[in-house]
Amino acid sequence: MTPLRKRMTEELHLRNLSVTTVLTYVRSVERFAKHFRQSPEQLGAEHVRDYLLYLKNVRKVQTNTILVNRSALRFLYVNTLKQTWFDDQVPMPKRRPGLPGQLTAEEITRILDHTNNLKHWTIIATFYATALRCDELRNLKVCDIDSKRMVIFVRQAKGGVPREIPLSPVLLERLRVYFRWRRPTDWLFPSKQRQDSPLEDASIRVLCRTAGHRAGIGRRVHPHLFRHACATHMLDAGADLRTIQVLLGHGDIRTTAKYLRVSIQRLQSIQSPFDTLNVRPLDQSKDDGRQK
Repeated sequence: MTPLRKRMTEELHLRNLSVTTVLTYVRSVERFAKHFRQSPEQLGAEHVRDYLLYLKNVRKVQTNTILVNRSALRFLYVNTLKQTWFDDQVPMPKRRPGLPGQLTAEEITRILDHTNNLKHWTIIATFYATALRCDELRNLKVCDIDSKRMVIFVRQAKGGVPREIPLSPVLLERLRVYFRWRRPTDWLFPSKQRQDSPLEDASIRVLCRTAGHRAGIGRRVHPHLFRHACATHMLDAGADLRTIQVLLGHGDIRTTAKYLRVSIQRLQSIQSPFDTLNVRPLDQSKDDGRQK
C-alpha cells in the first residue's frame, strides 16, 4: 500500500464511512492514477477535468458514475491532500433524474422459472421479495433471518443505518429449502471459493445478468432492477409511500417518490378532469365547413 493510499484510507475510516464507500473511493482513485500513469500528487485540476470528460465521452458511463468518481477525487484532493482548488475548477455534472428500470411480474416469473441453480434462484427471489440493495443482500447472515418475529435484520445498510424489514412467509419457506440444501453457517449466501466470506458483488451481478439472458429478457438485468420492481409493484398493490420508504431504507421520501412516475396502474386509476365534462358527442357525419 502506497503512503497516499494509506492516508486516504485512514481519512475515510476516520469519517466512519461504509466499507463499500471506502472501497469505491479507493478504486476510483486507483483508476485515475493508472489512466495517467502518475501519482495523483503530481496531477491537478486539468487532469481531473480531462479524466471526467474521458469517462463521459469515451467510456460513455452514466452521470451517476461520473458523480461517484468526482466525489472520490474530491475527497482525495480536499480531505487527504488539503487542496483548495477542487470545487472552483472541477464543475459538478447536473444530475438528470430518469425513470427507474422496470421488470414486469411476468418477466420476474420467467427469470425464476428459467433459473435451475437453487442458490441463484433464492438470491433473485430474495431481491424481489425484500427490495434489498446488492451489498445489503450479500452481507446477510443466517442469524439475520428472524422467523419468530418475521423480520430480516439489514445490518449493512446504505449510510450505515441498520433497519428491519418484513419477512415474506412465502420467501421464508423458500429460504428453508435453500438452507436445508446448502447448510450455511454464517453468511446466508457464502462464496463458493471462500466459505468464510460472502458472495462477491461481481458474482451476484453476473448471475442476475445470466438469468435475464437465459429468460430472454431484452435488456441487461442487474440486482437493482428487482428492487425497482418490488417498490413499483407494491405501489400498484396500494402500499403508501411512507411504508415503501422504510422498506427501501431511503433517508428522503423524495427519493421514494420517483416510483410514482413508473406506477402505470396508479396513473391509470386517476380520473382525468376531461372525463367529467358534459360535452355533446361528435358527429362525424356532419360537415360544418371546418378544414380537415
